[in-house]
Amino acid sequence: MKQLFAIFGNPVSHSKSPLMHNLSFQGLHVDGCYARYLLEEGSKLKETFFSLGLKGINITVPHKEHAYAACDVLDPFAQKVGAVNTIVEKEGKLYGYNTDAPGFLKAISEFEHIKTVLFLGAGGTAKSTSIILKEAGYEVTILNRSGGRLTYFKEHGFDTHTFDDFQPKPYDLVINMTSAGLEDDALPAPSEILEKVIPYAKACVDVIYGKETPFLKLARTYRKPTKDGSDMLLYQGIIAFEYFTEHAFGFEEIKSHMRKAFIL
Repeated sequence: MKQLFAIFGNPVSHSKSPLMHNLSFQGLHVDGCYARYLLEEGSKLKETFFSLGLKGINITVPHKEHAYAACDVLDPFAQKVGAVNTIVEKEGKLYGYNTDAPGFLKAISEFEHIKTVLFLGAGGTAKSTSIILKEAGYEVTILNRSGGRLTYFKEHGFDTHTFDDFQPKPYDLVINMTSAGLEDDALPAPSEILEKVIPYAKACVDVIYGKETPFLKLARTYRKPTKDGSDMLLYQGIIAFEYFTEHAFGFEEIKSHMRKAFIL
């Protein structure tokens, strides 16, 4: 009996997830199929899941909070950060996980001698990733345009700043957590701030994948090692696949098939 999986989002047509998972199903001889589904209303996530006869889903923007609310059982880390991007059905119940943050942590850990990290932006992805980095021993500072979104981070004990009150100092790793540069030539922070932190960084990372953003271009002018969001996307996908297949395969085993989605 073929098991059906999908990614729910809006928009969703650009997603690499179907290719990533289907390559892994084929390569590992799993009787599964993964599709994409444009979900207009996040409140209908649960009923849509069951009406389509799915075994598991990934969830992308803007439905991660609805995904959280739809779950019957939450993994402890997903519960802590209030965000779910992977759901698996077991005996009629929906189990929710967050694979974004551990995927992100694995991508970051490939840089050596990183202790201090500066996040540019305070959106949904920054919430879960800041918590997991802090638990792993990194010192994370959050810099955002306005103060409103910083409340969550202040409550969780992070050093937070707006563009107006930020005093630049050296950080080992600078990460663009915003969508700046995805559809435009915008930088995630004023250039006068970036030009004071990038030269001292050991590396720069952008969560956007598949293009060289203005932020990464600027980092390269300072000859900094860079990484786009491809590894994070790949690693969270591998961890999701582990849940989908009840940990029947190892991380590296899945990676050998899933990474082909990034070279096709």
